[in-house]
Amino acid sequence: MNYVYILKCRDGSLYTGWTNDLERRLREHNAGKGAKYTKSRRPVVLVYFEEFVTKEEAMSREYAIKRLRRKEKRKLVESDGNPVKKSAEEASGEVCEKVCE
Repeated sequence: MNYVYILKCRDGSLYTGWTNDLERRLREHNAGKGAKYTKSRRPVVLVYFEEFVTKEEAMSREYAIKRLRRKEKRKLVESDGNPVKKSAEEASGEVCEKVCE
């Protein structure tokens, strides 16, 4: 699988990326080995992701999300269709514990 994801950085900013291994990529971001942008904004927390079959689909969606305004990204993150939000609700409000371990 391929994923597009949104991270919330320590400073409250949002970072969007894509990967074929979501857990590994999150560990890399928090270890300072991810993107240059997140390196100085750690820790980061996974707040949204989508799954895709192909790399091309994921990259296309990443580009589309990066073109959204912050307000539109926040709507996406807060939507009921967000797997991270659903997981957090199932875990009684523990934001992305299940996904981000």
